Amino acid sequence: MFIVKVPGINGLGKTNGCEKAGNEILKCVREEIYSNESGKAMDLDKVDLEEIHLDNSNLELTNKLICKNSMEIYDSKEKTIFLGGDHSISYSLGKSFLEHCKENKTEPCLIIFDARPDCMPVTKGCEEHPNHEEWLRALIERGFPSKNVLLIGNRNSDPSEIKFLKENNIRTISINQFTENIEDICEIIMEFSSKKELYLSLDIDVVDPAFAIGTGYRESGGLTSRQFIYTIQRLNKIKNLRAIDLVEINPDKDMNNMTIKLGAKILAELI
Repeated sequence: MFIVKVPGINGLGKTNGCEKAGNEILKCVREEIYSNESGKAMDLDKVDLEEIHLDNSNLELTNKLICKNSMEIYDSKEKTIFLGGDHSISYSLGKSFLEHCKENKTEPCLIIFDARPDCMPVTKGCEEHPNHEEWLRALIERGFPSKNVLLIGNRNSDPSEIKFLKENNIRTISINQFTENIEDICEIIMEFSSKKELYLSLDIDVVDPAFAIGTGYRESGGLTSRQFIYTIQRLNKIKNLRAIDLVEINPDKDMNNMTIKLGAKILAELI
């Protein structure tokens, strides 16, 4: 397992603080997570750790660095966890994942857990560094096959985003569908990603703010922390899972470290 900190933020000022999440999550694993729920002891000294060092005041350079470094990682590592940062990092990570799959003649698949679809119209002139509300639309417009994108947990979408999802036939699973039968939905996800290279993007706001208050967009009615951890445990068994990002955790907006600890538990289940 390879863990990479990607402290990128491009969230209209709403995600300032997310750049600290990687360090705080790893600190929590070291100090508070003794084992994951299957009984595997946590020893980060035995895990490969790296950071993509970024300058968030230079978005063009930031995205070039993420693309370059992640491309090298996809070419050399079997499975990687990227610790954000806000969701804008998923554009460059996803772009290089798409290029990696093209070069290796494999089919890319992107499954996203998020309270919002992040498909707002891309700001003119920012096509190569879309913000955290635009990144998925920008990635699809760049060529990521929309038929291989699955959105889970959306519960607050702008009308322009709903239109974009329908026009591009992007498959969605509502929060109600998900919670009504998690077992069946996990099976659907596994079938959807079958015979493809899977990238899993985890925005912490898919979880209800009662369990994850430390994030910029708090949307009531989300998953419980138990439901989310169980789902991660199931999806981590997918053999073709190549990359995971965990984003939008903001230590500056957290309370009693509860969101950081949830992020640490998620990381522990993925290791």
